[in-house]
Amino acid sequence: MAEVLLIKGDDPTLVAQVVQASVNDLLGGGDRSLMVEEVIEEHYGVDGDPEITPLVNAAHTPPFLTDKRIVVGRNLGLFTRGEQVTGLVEWLESPLDTTDLILVWEKGANTSRLGQVPKALKEALKKAGAREIDAAPKGKGRKALLDDRMKDAPVRLDPTARNLIADRLGDDVGRAQSIIEALVSTFGEGANLTATEVEPFLGVASDVPPWELTDAIDSGDIGTALNRLHRMMGAGDRHPLQILATLHGHYQRALALDGAPVGDDRDAAALLGMKGSTFPAKKALTLSRRMGHDRLRDVILLLRTADLEVRGASATPEDALMEVLVARLARLSR
Repeated sequence: MAEVLLIKGDDPTLVAQVVQASVNDLLGGGDRSLMVEEVIEEHYGVDGDPEITPLVNAAHTPPFLTDKRIVVGRNLGLFTRGEQVTGLVEWLESPLDTTDLILVWEKGANTSRLGQVPKALKEALKKAGAREIDAAPKGKGRKALLDDRMKDAPVRLDPTARNLIADRLGDDVGRAQSIIEALVSTFGEGANLTATEVEPFLGVASDVPPWELTDAIDSGDIGTALNRLHRMMGAGDRHPLQILATLHGHYQRALALDGAPVGDDRDAAALLGMKGSTFPAKKALTLSRRMGHDRLRDVILLLRTADLEVRGASATPEDALMEVLVARLARLSR
């Protein structure tokens, strides 16, 4: 039976790493030049509606001088409508047993955002027994991915080293592979490493997800909150107005629940119009109840003032304005 994989993700580095690993697994020591064909964005046509025909034709092509072929369809986030993937759906209904197919649901150069896999293709993949891999999970999933990378590394990282790597990389898990390769090259496989040996290889601190900033503020940890702010504005290259938008949304949810007749996180999620996991609604409800009406009012006034100042009402540098704001928010959360 042919192998069919669907690899999804909006982080180009992580996606590329999973694609490479998947191709290597399917090759099994075979000749890459004979066995692998990659279909990329340019092959679908750059003008007008993209055509998936080149990928389907490649999947239909029998192997030459080998037992099988591996066809990799990249940049498939271009195809957002069911009628665009009809040819691929038909191939999946009767796949060529000498073709292993890797479908990579990722953005291309002409794709502004990564949409959902069309329903018809999702159903066809399920019927074909395709394996789905989330190459770039969010939140806790990304932390788990980094944990797995460190656990499977050819070197042994003690708790201090793992904690330092996790803290320094933040959301940029894609850097983990090159760091581990450098450690193996320097110290050799099986080496036992601590934070002291690892630190010189980590470079500058990477960006962090917004929830790390809001979590630090909510816990009243001013030092950590300022650290996360600096990383978001530095490595993350986030403008202060982007961070203010995050903070506005965070506190607006808590304010919407202030005095509302909600009993638990499900009620809170329904009132906030949230679907899926109720965990974000639970955090908002906890924050609303802990801070109370008066402190939430003070928070909104601080955010309003900071917004005006960042937009030009103050001559103080933007970095300093944001530092003062974050410190005051964290102090109010204590």
